[in-house]
Amino acid sequence: MAQIINEQDIINAICLSQAYHKKIQPDEIIVELMYDDETGFGAEVEIAGQAEILDTPAMIGALRVWIKDVLHGDPFSTGIELVLDDEEGIIAKLS
Repeated sequence: MAQIINEQDIINAICLSQAYHKKIQPDEIIVELMYDDETGFGAEVEIAGQAEILDTPAMIGALRVWIKDVLHGDPFSTGIELVLDDEEGIIAKLS
């Protein structure tokens, strides 16, 4: 059975990744996950009133950092699939 990263942990992963790159604290970041039939998965990231849109590859990159730092797994041998679940929202399935 594949391991699941829930929506809140995807948001946490993006916050940690952005905080590292921008040299700020994760709690200074607001993240809203999005899905569009045409463009796929994305996230709107707001830092100090400035909004930035992350695409699917950027979200996968943030999840790879989460896998390495929080789950203590190999981020590059782990398959990551973003899924829009009717009940859970946006989740990531790891394989």
